Amino acid sequence: MRAPVVSGADKSATDRQTMDLFSGPFFEQARRQFHVIADYLEIPDDERDRLLLPKRAVAVACPIHRDDGTTAVFMGYRVQHHLTMGPTKGGTRYAPDLHMGEVAALAISMSWKCALAGLPYGGAKGGVAVDPHALSKRELEAVSRRYMQELIPFVGAKVDVMAPDMGTNEQTMAWYMDTYSMYHGQTVTEIVTGKPVGAGGTVGRREATGRGVVHLVGRAMERLQLSPGHATAIVQGFGNVGSVTAQTLVQQGVKVIGVSDHTSCYFDKNGLDIPAMIKHADLHGCLRGFSSELEFDPHELLIQKCDILVPAAMERVITEKNAPHLKCRILAEGANGPTTPEADRILAERNGEVFVIPDILCNAGGVVVSYFEWVQDLQQLFWTEPEVRDRLNRILERAFQAVMHRAERDHVPHRTAAMAIGVEKVRRAKQTRGLFP
Repeated sequence: MRAPVVSGADKSATDRQTMDLFSGPFFEQARRQFHVIADYLEIPDDERDRLLLPKRAVAVACPIHRDDGTTAVFMGYRVQHHLTMGPTKGGTRYAPDLHMGEVAALAISMSWKCALAGLPYGGAKGGVAVDPHALSKRELEAVSRRYMQELIPFVGAKVDVMAPDMGTNEQTMAWYMDTYSMYHGQTVTEIVTGKPVGAGGTVGRREATGRGVVHLVGRAMERLQLSPGHATAIVQGFGNVGSVTAQTLVQQGVKVIGVSDHTSCYFDKNGLDIPAMIKHADLHGCLRGFSSELEFDPHELLIQKCDILVPAAMERVITEKNAPHLKCRILAEGANGPTTPEADRILAERNGEVFVIPDILCNAGGVVVSYFEWVQDLQQLFWTEPEVRDRLNRILERAFQAVMHRAERDHVPHRTAAMAIGVEKVRRAKQTRGLFP
């Protein structure tokens, strides 16, 4: 029986302060998911806030000169969930509606993901509330350099290591690395990952998340006795993760019948020309204009019949409204937090009809290869692409087997199993180190 040590009034005040700082549905989703796991693990009430709440949350103003001579200020954020097991690690996204609650939720999820994969990191996340498509390249560079400059007191190769995310890329990371290096008077390649190979990046980083998704889909197909040559897939999102996932699925023999991004949606039960779509997206920056005959309702895409459904765009797209109508056999979560807790309950009630590969397992390939890049930069010894891919597959395989074993042993959903492994590891590390007086 749990015995809270915080009074009801004090606890309510703490909750209010937390929600004032970390507001929004995505943080609430992360909080609810954690408490499901905490109940399952029977974690005492007085330990929960220490496990859930971020160690550090930073907001910075990023003023820049616009091309027209005016001054604009964009808000930047960085949340470091915990540093118990090593430096924090996490992506940096640029999005116009980015806020602290979203960043905190992503940082928390990254902690469980790193622990599940066995990486010596805590979770972090950050970004700038800006539409990168509305800025010129010079303005985008100015925002990026100012954001890193403002965060220099709070980051470091042994403190917090950034990576790309939605709205950022290899060039953004190169600007970050150069800004940090100029401040310190020496090149510090290990301050960020996801850099260009010529600037200290690693081969295979850009493709890592998508390749990891497909590797795990393959393992799920083996368990379900599905043949790639007879399987169909739908991929929502056609950025780095979605496009690489679609391309790699096709290379494995899977027929991709549906694809969408934030501008367009296409569906063809006979299969889409994924290489042509990738060329179009590379040329135009999006899928818009690829075809007029194949256009499809994006709200209907997720509930079309297929063997593999890969939400690889935004969070909270699998909800209580569409979860009962999913007609996929495998739900491979390439995005962070694509499934709401309400949808999770519905999927669990469908008694195994949908094989869920939860996000902290499914999209872990990116942070695993980011870890490889960090290690290579620290050692100044770089690996070949076959070495990177082999090491990636071995780590994903170990995590997949651990999740399957836990789920089957305890008769719990895959998400519960995956998160429980991550939370347990972080909890043990905190207990071992103790609470600093």
